[in-house]
Amino acid sequence: MPHTPSTLRAAAAIQGGESVYILALTVLSGFDTASGQSYRLNSGIALTSIGACMVIALAVVTFGLARARGWSRTPAMLTQLFLGVIGIYALQGSQFGWGIPPVVMAGAGFVALLAPASIRAFADGTPTRTGPGAPAG
Repeated sequence: MPHTPSTLRAAAAIQGGESVYILALTVLSGFDTASGQSYRLNSGIALTSIGACMVIALAVVTFGLARARGWSRTPAMLTQLFLGVIGIYALQGSQFGWGIPPVVMAGAGFVALLAPASIRAFADGTPTRTGPGAPAG
């Protein structure tokens, strides 16, 4: 397996941090739902469930980035986009403690993913799938 550049390892670390951020929001949503603070019980359960699924998906993408798997680039870029939007939305609502971290993480994630070394690592031809018909390598 080729050497993973430091920019891609940084992108994986940022993606992992974003996963922890979403986990914190999910736990808060779960507590609010359990304590009756959610707007509606069904909404709270749905938000908590979606958050848990997101944490798992972000963790999978984190491991893909750490191994320079080509399939991980698009979901990682979309994560940066959506987390940046969430952060901007929180900032507009004067929730600076919840808005600044995702905006900073999203910006850093974009920089790490778009760094020349990261782009080269994805373009190296590293196999991104296994099984019959997979590229030899």
